[in-house]
Amino acid sequence: MDPNALAVQLLRAGSLCDQCLGQQFARIGHGLTGADRGRLMRAIARPALKGAELAPGPCWVCGDAFAHVPAWAERAVELLADHEVGTFLFGVRLSPRLEATQEFLAERFPSPWAEPIRRELNRCLGRAFERVLAEGGRSAGVHFSRPDVRFTVDVERSAVDMHVAAAFFRGRYRKLVRGIPQTHWPCRECRGRGCATCGGSGKQYPESVEELVVPAFVRACRGTGAKLHGAGREDVDARMLGRGRPFVVEVLAPRRRTVDLTAIAAEIEESAAGKVEVLELAFASPSAVESTKGERADKRYRMKVEFGAPISSAELEQALQGLVGPIDQRTPQRVRHRRADLVRPRRVHNASGKLLSPTAAEVELLCEGGLYVKELVSSDQGATEPSLSQLLGVAAQVSELDVLEVLDNAASASSR
Repeated sequence: MDPNALAVQLLRAGSLCDQCLGQQFARIGHGLTGADRGRLMRAIARPALKGAELAPGPCWVCGDAFAHVPAWAERAVELLADHEVGTFLFGVRLSPRLEATQEFLAERFPSPWAEPIRRELNRCLGRAFERVLAEGGRSAGVHFSRPDVRFTVDVERSAVDMHVAAAFFRGRYRKLVRGIPQTHWPCRECRGRGCATCGGSGKQYPESVEELVVPAFVRACRGTGAKLHGAGREDVDARMLGRGRPFVVEVLAPRRRTVDLTAIAAEIEESAAGKVEVLELAFASPSAVESTKGERADKRYRMKVEFGAPISSAELEQALQGLVGPIDQRTPQRVRHRRADLVRPRRVHNASGKLLSPTAAEVELLCEGGLYVKELVSSDQGATEPSLSQLLGVAAQVSELDVLEVLDNAASASSR
């Protein structure tokens, strides 16, 4: 196909803007904008038109959509207002008319060099947006996979919509008191609506680690809300000690992304009043949520165990050694309403303990992640095998539980 002949056909079909003409030849030449390429092809085709080129008018392909690009870019900058962003991306929602025109072009004037008009609109919008930003003394760069902000231009409505990506922060939390869940827990009676049982709060517990931690991030980032994602979770009645449990905070629609993490940690410590503290805060990427929630790290526990009958130190030692190794654990009865009822293989790496009295002991365990240690002690009516209760031949229950460490793989292997 002769590109010059195609240009002549396109120009004879109606008034055509430089961008739409240039898009039919987008894969010819390098270093040219769509408009530059259109002007070049128009100049080459003009002699063949023999003065028959139509007078300027609305573009029959885009309906002069490209003429609106500067206004759309200015609207995007207005929407951005006081948001702090470093990267952006534009997307375009074509009108039904423009979609139909693109199909007509492909059928009536097929071009092996053409690119979709949406692609050129996105490029023009990005360049115009950067120019308007620069006029205001600001800058941002295009990011195709994870931009801080996405703009969608609706051609039919001539409207610009903005979506601000969440900001992410990672760290570790220490829960220093018992009776606090990791995240908001709706009241069992009213399921969050508010009732006499929960005093109208809609919550099973007055506060959570999430509610003590995320407000400081929301205030610092000036976001609309936040979520806490933990690497597993400890029971409500358990403390989380040592270096703490890894977590990621996702702040929604932040206006600020560069924040003082030291100040955030201090604010959390002050407002939590000794209940929760955070360590090792750092900026994170969105992928940190999946990696943190998917991590099944080994954990070290300390627990106080009560026995239904007196035992000796020798019996305790023998039973604890019997726990070391593979464990078959059916989903505990207390969580079967929210977890699949399966038998999961787990492992105890180390077990040690000492008697506090003939019917009580302090026990420390290093276990594979995902093992329910309360049921490892009680047997959960035979759902966990082996269990401390089974090996001792007496009833056993955890009365106090602390998570001492959530280890990474390297630390876990060296501590076994």
